[in-house]
Amino acid sequence: MKRRLPIRVLSLLLALALLFAPAAQALTLEQARMLLTQYYIDDIPASVLEQDSIASLLEALGDPYTVYFTAEENQLFADSMRDQDIVGIGIAAETEETGLRLMRVYEDTPAAQAGLQPGDLITLVDGRPTAGEDIDVLTAWIQGAEGTQVHLTWLRGDTELTATLTRQAVVIPATVGGLWADHIGYLDCDTFGEETLPHFQQEVERYAGQATHWVVDLRSNTGGGVDAAVQSAGVFTGPETLAYLQDGSNRFLTFSSEQEAQTQAPVLVLVDQYTASAAELFAAAIRDTGRGLVIGTRTFGKGVAQIIFDQTLFPELFPDGDALKITAYRFYSAAGVTDDLIGVFPHLLVAPSLAEDVAVLLCAPEPEGSTENTLRLEFGGCWYIDLEQALSEEYRTAFTALLAALPPDVPLFSGAGSGWVKAPSPAALLDQYRLTEYAYRGFSDAGTSPYALEIDTLGIYHVLQGAGDGTFRPNEGLTRAQLCSLLAQALNCHYPAGESRFSDVSMDAWYGPAVNALAELGLVSGVGGDQFHPDDPVNHEQLITILSRLGQRLCFFLDFENLREHPSAAGLAQAYPGWSDWAREHVWLLSASQKDGDGGPISLLWEPPEHIDPTGDALRGEAASLTCRLLYYLNLLP
Repeated sequence: MKRRLPIRVLSLLLALALLFAPAAQALTLEQARMLLTQYYIDDIPASVLEQDSIASLLEALGDPYTVYFTAEENQLFADSMRDQDIVGIGIAAETEETGLRLMRVYEDTPAAQAGLQPGDLITLVDGRPTAGEDIDVLTAWIQGAEGTQVHLTWLRGDTELTATLTRQAVVIPATVGGLWADHIGYLDCDTFGEETLPHFQQEVERYAGQATHWVVDLRSNTGGGVDAAVQSAGVFTGPETLAYLQDGSNRFLTFSSEQEAQTQAPVLVLVDQYTASAAELFAAAIRDTGRGLVIGTRTFGKGVAQIIFDQTLFPELFPDGDALKITAYRFYSAAGVTDDLIGVFPHLLVAPSLAEDVAVLLCAPEPEGSTENTLRLEFGGCWYIDLEQALSEEYRTAFTALLAALPPDVPLFSGAGSGWVKAPSPAALLDQYRLTEYAYRGFSDAGTSPYALEIDTLGIYHVLQGAGDGTFRPNEGLTRAQLCSLLAQALNCHYPAGESRFSDVSMDAWYGPAVNALAELGLVSGVGGDQFHPDDPVNHEQLITILSRLGQRLCFFLDFENLREHPSAAGLAQAYPGWSDWAREHVWLLSASQKDGDGGPISLLWEPPEHIDPTGDALRGEAASLTCRLLYYLNLLP
């Protein structure tokens, strides 16, 4: 299914684009310096603060989320997170080659009164063909002055219909609900603002007696308010701590949902690469509380939050309605992990265009009586798939994508009439049902490694790219460049531009951007003299140290500063003889700092430390195992 770009996303992009136009600023440069110095999440270099204008200061800061708003831009930004008032006919649509396809018809609008329905194809607007026209052109044709008329021609199947509609003021809600197939509740949320929670509560209450499952569509939702996202998630989770915000002084704010859950029905959250910020917090809340599954692609990865300084907070600094939006916090999910850069991994990694149909397949009711012709999936709860529906022409592609996206260790059962039997592997089922239109995500040689499960899991989630020929070569050594490439892929890094910080690493080399990205994040460093030695092998203590740094960046529970227990240097030397001084605390962090329910240590290493040669060359399979175990322990991988 194609996906429209919500109006509010366009508004947000427009607001940001306006920043490139020169504008008179009521805020002074000295006032901007004061606010940034006091509230920005990181220390600001003197060279940035010494800039001679607000525009050059913000450009030198290099943070795309810290921006100055004129009064007009500030209002436009605020409006992007609210229900919107327009003059039109009350539809949401997308362009196709043959015309304008209706995705939604809003209640009590001219379009609803004229009988238009989702799925209708508008072919003519005032006699002008819609085929091949841009969405902005068609929007201009349909919208207009209140009280004026527009004549539409549309197709419903093979039937041509026409009507003349009178344009009127229409409220386009930021969240709309509905009911699919008489039992699947649906919430399409485009932003998290002050009206979002009431919309969620109203729609869930409306369909509470009918919905056996809920689908929350956050595709193209670019965020909004943290509290709005947390309270909206609470409609499904009930009272829970769902988010933490950390400021530049390592102080934490806790955000908890306050209301009782309005439904116990399982939740499926649809996401894509444009799902960002507060929307990622919502998806992570459903993931961390085990209330359902996330379906789609890895999300954007915006793990920082901003404060908007305006007339409300500092009336003397912003008398004209302008504002300064400053990145002031890093946010973490209920599990204490950030999605910054890395994003939220969906449980089922499928194309966003298929996410909706995959969700529908998982909403099949539990069979009553015979289980025949049904699959049962145990993945954060029990999900049932009606094979007749799944193998139909309409859902066959989505079923193929679903099976191809299943991690290798997810329990899968086939109905056997009166009960259940263990089903073949997803790959075997794909062959059994002749679902050949899929790309295998595993590696042909993973089975030669004791870490096959971890290797194939990372392949399923597109964390590993392999050697390019369908193999991963798990028993080969790992160079410094290859490790950087693996971790940059895992982190979904934003690659830096400009010159390399290492004289022996070209930005044109296949590994150059990855090496520099990880160095910029503080995960790797050079060997001295501006050198990196990209072709040198990685040994075990280097691998463990780098992955320890990664864990600390991703989760505040692994941050040395937040750990209550930390052995002394003498204790570390006694516990880890043979390991370098600089590596010992990292070995301890990944092998003994975390405790299970009985107080025993949880080790994320592939072997006990005493069985690992610190200076021995690390294998590609060992690196994959440690990466997978770390991401899984942090709840970043389902």
